[in-house]
Formats: sequence, structure tokens, C-alpha cells
Amino acid sequence: MTDTSVDPPRTPHRPAGTGEAARPAVRPSRRPGRRTDDVNATAATRSDAGPSGTDLHLDLPAAGSRRSALMAALREGIRSGRLAPGTRLPPYRTLAADLGIARNTAADAYAELVAEGWLTARQGSGTAVAERAEPAAANRARRSSRPPRPAHDLRQGQPDAAAFPRTAWLAAGRRALGAAPNEAFGPGDPQGRRELREVLADYLARARGVRTDPDRIVICSGFAHALRLLFDGPRAVLPARSAGPLAVEGYGLAFHRALLAAAGVTAVPLPLDERGARVGALAHHREVRTALLTPAHQFPTGGPLHAGRRAAVVDWARARGGLVLEDDYDGEFRYDRQPVGAVQGLDPERVVYLGTASKSLSPALRLGWMVLPDHLVDRVLAAKGEREGWVSTLDQLTLAEFIDAGGYDRHVRRMRRRYRDRRDRLVDALAERAPHIEVTGIAAGLHAVLRLATGTERSVLKAAAYRGLALDGLADFRHPLLAPEEMPAVDGLVVGYATPPDHAYPAALEALCAILPPPL
Repeated sequence: MTDTSVDPPRTPHRPAGTGEAARPAVRPSRRPGRRTDDVNATAATRSDAGPSGTDLHLDLPAAGSRRSALMAALREGIRSGRLAPGTRLPPYRTLAADLGIARNTAADAYAELVAEGWLTARQGSGTAVAERAEPAAANRARRSSRPPRPAHDLRQGQPDAAAFPRTAWLAAGRRALGAAPNEAFGPGDPQGRRELREVLADYLARARGVRTDPDRIVICSGFAHALRLLFDGPRAVLPARSAGPLAVEGYGLAFHRALLAAAGVTAVPLPLDERGARVGALAHHREVRTALLTPAHQFPTGGPLHAGRRAAVVDWARARGGLVLEDDYDGEFRYDRQPVGAVQGLDPERVVYLGTASKSLSPALRLGWMVLPDHLVDRVLAAKGEREGWVSTLDQLTLAEFIDAGGYDRHVRRMRRRYRDRRDRLVDALAERAPHIEVTGIAAGLHAVLRLATGTERSVLKAAAYRGLALDGLADFRHPLLAPEEMPAVDGLVVGYATPPDHAYPAALEALCAILPPPL
């Protein structure tokens, strides 16, 4: 059925209301090798297809009228939500060329769908999906099923996203791209760009006491990626079948535990006290040759690994012929004295240093680094593979320029002051509103631990959820195999004071204080 009142006239004049350029009166020739009953085609920008347009994939049945098939395919794309309201369609000449159909056929289909209300066409704006053409109800239900964002967010592990140094990062990116050699835009080096590895070697030596050179650094996409390279996959550096169990701290991220379990790694939990992980317990596990620790700031309980224990765990690795994996996740953020240096500096051949930009800059960058003993570099690169397993070269070049030009240092110092102020405001609010609550782990990092009376953690978390306050309970970080007699369980909250933007922080503190239990 065709409404001739809106059907574009078949003359060289511009069709009223279609927004398309004038069509020639002559019949277009067919492309060699293209059939009019092509099942799958993509409308794309082509030099011989007239005005450029957006890409559009359509499935047309082989049988039947081309005009009817095109209209049915467009209606189905709109009904399903694949072509959302406002989506701009390619000019009919481009679409016709790519589908191998006559221009008049494509123009007629567009005009009919405009008349039916599926599409809109405006002079100079082309053809688009009508705003009132809504996607299927199932798609709307799927989108609405997502959990709502919390009113207040005090979850750990996230920096203030609003504080990302956009202007400085953009300027560094411009400089880096302008200076990049042509080969930087090729496939890339799985070890990472040399420019970034060089500036990281200098920065880590200066700021974290790491002893390395660029050839011992491998760029990865974050801490989890580093763990996968070491433990998971057919070319894992430390496969469970030969490396044996892994010692971990009694409190840590469940996500990391799940990743190790999926790789078949047996994790042996080490108890903690005020001096950090009790590494002396390693002597009782003769089968363990590798230990994963957070020496600068134990996660999440807080506090650095005591100097005597730092030396002891390195001595253990030497005697056992093993390794220490050092997760330096937020080592730059220490407030009450100079940052604790990396354990790696004590023995670069027995410690694998793992760092990322997720806390200092943003987890959205997916940038991390491994500082490896010399004998592990080739094995890690073999596990990584020749293609795809690395970070964008452009982000690597930008970070290299950002560090080299001093932007990274300035940003870290600025955020250290901001997070210290956040921490102080948290401590002051608790001293005023809940002086019976003990606050620990506040000398460094982006979170604090609030100790609660035994048996109250779950009820407090329920009260927080009721008020729209997102935070974490301490019990979620405890290793399930950590025996109570080795380390009694403690109720508490892990409060990420870095997460909210500045304008939302006072309300988040108010909500936190409101859900804390009264003194017993």
C-alpha cells in the first residue's frame, strides 16, 4: 500500500520533506557481482554512493518485493529497539547502493515509513527514526531492572571520579600524540611502550623505592590482569599444578579469591594483627612457596607490614626459592608520615611488584604494571601473548607524558591533601556523633575501618541500605578458611571516604552517622 501524496516524485526535483538530495532521472546501473536479493548488507560511506551516511545493517529475505522487504526490515529494527528513536539513517542513495537495489525502491520505502510514522524526514537533516517509535517492552523492562544508584556512596576502592585531571590529561595526550613515532600506531609491543616503561622505572625508584629498569617492567591492564598472567591459563607463569598453594592475607578482596580459585589455586590465609600479616606462619606451610601481600597498607584492615616482618618474608622467599607478590594498590596515599617504601627494594629477584593507576587516577584507564625478577620477564610475556592482551598504546603514551611532565606528581599531591581532609572530616564527625566507635586504618589509603560491637554489623548494613547508603561490611573481606582460633572475627564497616564528590560528602557523612548503633 502506497500513499501517493507522500511518495517522492520520480523527477530530478528535490523530494519535498525527505531531506535527500535530488535523484537523477536515469536508472542507476547495478554493481558488478551484487545481486538484488542479497540477504545481508551494510550501508556504509562509499565514494560512489553519493552523500555519506551512517552504517546500517539490515537482513533482507531473498524472496519477495525489495521494497516490502526493506520496509519490513526497518520496522523490525525499530520494534526491537536496535534502531532507537532519533537514530539517523543513511541517505536512500547510499542504502540502495549497498543493498544492491534501485534508488527509487529505497526512496519509496523511506517515504512510506515516514507516512506511517516510523520515520521522520526534515529538509537538511535527513531521515531518522521517529521519537515516538518506542523499542519493545522487553527491552524497556530489561533497562529498568537495573538496581538504582545509591543516594550516598561510601564504598571502598574508588577514587573521587570527579577529580580526574581532565584538562592536564588532555594536554598530555595532545603532546604525546604529536611526538609519537609512526610505528606507535602499529600492532604494539606486548611488554608495553618503551616510553612508559622508562618513566615508570624512574618514578617508582624515586617515589616507591623500587629497584628496576625498563626491561623488567611489563604493562598490563590492572591487578586482576596481572594475577591472571601469573596463575591462570595454559601458559600461566605460576600454575597451580607445579607452583603449589599461595599464601594470602586473612582479609582481602573476594573477587581476587574467586579469580585464584577459578585458576585452581589453593589459597592459604595468614592471620593478621596490628603489625600486619603474621608471616612467621609461613614456616608451618612447607608446600607454600609464594605469598601475596599488601605491605604498604594492608587491605582492608589498614596499617603497614612491620619492618621486621618485611625482612622476614624476603628471607623466607630466599630460603624457600619462592616469591613475594607485592600489591602496592594505594602506596602513594600516606598522610601522617612519609610513605612506606616497597618491599621489592629489599630483593628485586624475589619480589614481584604490582601497581596500577586505578586509585591514583582512575580505574577507567585500565593501566597497571608488573616489576618482575629478570628470570620471569620472558615467561610473563609468553603468557601474555603476541596480540590483544595489552593496554591501548595511546593511553600508555599519554600516561608516560603525564608522568614525565610532572602532571602525575602534582595530581597525587593534590589528591593526597584532598583525601587527608576527607579522612579528617570523617574522624571529626565520628568523634562528635559516635565517640564510642573506634576508627582504624586511617594513616594511609582511601578508606577507614569502623569497629562495631559484636553481632551488629549485619543490622547496621541493613539500616544503611534502607537509607540509600552504600558501604561495605568487614566480614565480606574475611577469608572463609581463616580459623577463629587463629584470628577472631571482628564486626566493622569499611568506609571509602574518597568515593563521593566534594558536594556530596557532607550528606554521606550525615547518613553514615545516622545508622551507627548507640553505645552498649
